[in-house]
Amino acid sequence: MTDAPLTPTAQDYVKVVWSATEWSDTPVTTKLLAERLGVSAPTVSENVRKLVAAGLLDHRPYGAITLTEAGERQALDMVRRHRLIETFLVTQLGYAWDEVHDEAEVLEHACSARMIDAIDRLLGHPTRDPHGDPIPTAAGRIVTLDGTNLADAAPGDWTVVRLSDADPGVLRDLATLGLTVDASIRVHGPGDGGGIRVETAEATVIVVPPATASAVWLVTQGS
Repeated sequence: MTDAPLTPTAQDYVKVVWSATEWSDTPVTTKLLAERLGVSAPTVSENVRKLVAAGLLDHRPYGAITLTEAGERQALDMVRRHRLIETFLVTQLGYAWDEVHDEAEVLEHACSARMIDAIDRLLGHPTRDPHGDPIPTAAGRIVTLDGTNLADAAPGDWTVVRLSDADPGVLRDLATLGLTVDASIRVHGPGDGGGIRVETAEATVIVVPPATASAVWLVTQGS
């Protein structure tokens, strides 16, 4: 196992393995990594073999791909970089929250540890990024959130705690609907077309489409 600097490809792999299990219990497979990284399954298999040999991943035949302790340290470093850069772009440079993901994907590989620490200090050591995702500390500690997906939420009063940034278009839709981080909402239940009927803080009742609802995580109010 090693803490030596990783290649950008290795950094992407460990981060994606970690991120895939942050909000889901679905096992990480070669197919899942290929879809998320936009590469072929044989390419994933070869890179996974290399990362297993480097002590960063564990993978048994036909089993899930998981991080070793060393791999998790590296993954959390990349997650910290990504989420601090997103926060910096929004709060300091005026980016919209739907514009920062792709920029951070590039910059996270280029910034030195010194620059990331400086950004962290400048921002006052934020604990969440613009989408509500927790930001790991420099020591690799992270406060995990036990959220409920809007698609699975029971009727009642909830607070939006996290929004997936995987699709900028969905983020724009969420902002239009008033579903932003820390917004208070009341879930009424199923609506037309398989959507979810939600009442916003402005007492407006909307039907959130299924694909959009799947990008929203909630906690009960007062949590």
